[in-house]
Amino acid sequence: MSAPDRRGARLRPSRLSLRDVLGLGAVGLRARRARVVLSALGIAIGIATMVAVVGLSHSSKADLMARLDRLGTNLLTVEAGENVRGEPARLPESAVAMVERIGPVRHATATADLDARVRRSDLVPEERTPGVTAQAARTDLLTALNARMGEGVWLNRANERLPVTVLGSVAARRLGVTAPGERIVMNDVDVVVVGILRPVELVPTLDRVALVGFPAAERYLRFDGRPTTVFERSPDATVDEVRAVLARTVSPGNPGAVKVSRPSDALAAKAATDKGLTTLMLGLGAVALLVGGVGVANTMVISVLERRREIGLRRAIGATRNAIRLQFLTESLLLSALGGAAGAALGAAATFGFAAVQGWTAVVPAWSVAAGFAATLFIGVLAGLYPAVRASRLHPTVALNGS
Repeated sequence: MSAPDRRGARLRPSRLSLRDVLGLGAVGLRARRARVVLSALGIAIGIATMVAVVGLSHSSKADLMARLDRLGTNLLTVEAGENVRGEPARLPESAVAMVERIGPVRHATATADLDARVRRSDLVPEERTPGVTAQAARTDLLTALNARMGEGVWLNRANERLPVTVLGSVAARRLGVTAPGERIVMNDVDVVVVGILRPVELVPTLDRVALVGFPAAERYLRFDGRPTTVFERSPDATVDEVRAVLARTVSPGNPGAVKVSRPSDALAAKAATDKGLTTLMLGLGAVALLVGGVGVANTMVISVLERRREIGLRRAIGATRNAIRLQFLTESLLLSALGGAAGAALGAAATFGFAAVQGWTAVVPAWSVAAGFAATLFIGVLAGLYPAVRASRLHPTVALNGS
């Protein structure tokens, strides 16, 4: 019980204001700046890792969703599989026309593999191939795939019957073709390059292909007119319905010999893979944050041991145990908050920097920064609780004697 004063009133311990508490906590940090920086660094690394991982994951996903919106998720491909005897099947010559008869289908086109050796010139031995294959393509393929030309022109009604080709971006690089107008050789036929495609995101196999028109392939390369792959677009709401009937439409007698796929599924699978990697990196960030918390706790324990006389003096002039506990707990919180703020800034900066290099729109969710800072404060409380309690239990006489 508090002793009465001369007027009979009971003395009560003074209460520290919030400003006083923060001031006391900051004094301890300012007195040991090098140690504070090193202790806060562990917290900063953990928070920076977590904020950057979440930010980069969301930035990558936003870029992927933008690409899907631009390319469309309503593209389906039809390819021949194997027949009941396990032999390679072939699509009928009328496959495109059959697909176009499906009600919701808006666009259908096709490509076909060609048995042709592609070389830079006839001086290159036939056995030395650059890894470029030849395909026949319909003139509406570019529109169906939302693909774009890098240089030159696409196949059209004026040149699809002529020995001309459009190269994929990788094919052009492998052949050493830098501009339209150059010549390459398909089998023994000189072919003029009229265009070079930009990378085709939905069908990346076309990047390594030399494309010629269907009529030219029949005339110069002994093509029989049967497509290898049919591409189809329909409204988003009807994609599943169209997918269910495509195989039976193309091959009524043996639908099992037809493979139907959705190219955009590969991009969606990439997003799922990125999510797993994000979870792993968040776990590593949490470990770094835990290590940082241990560093803060160690710093606070050492601080209590070094400041025993200060604690004893404050207790001797009237500071309560609660005031001592609050002082060291506040110091721990400030130390953790300093590391958390620095880490959040570093994580956001890393996200914006990396996104700028990749050409993404940087996205740093506010909840990631808030969650990281909340984790920082939680770590600060845990790290400072034991040292604060230990400091408050020091007896003034013992502390002043330095025992």
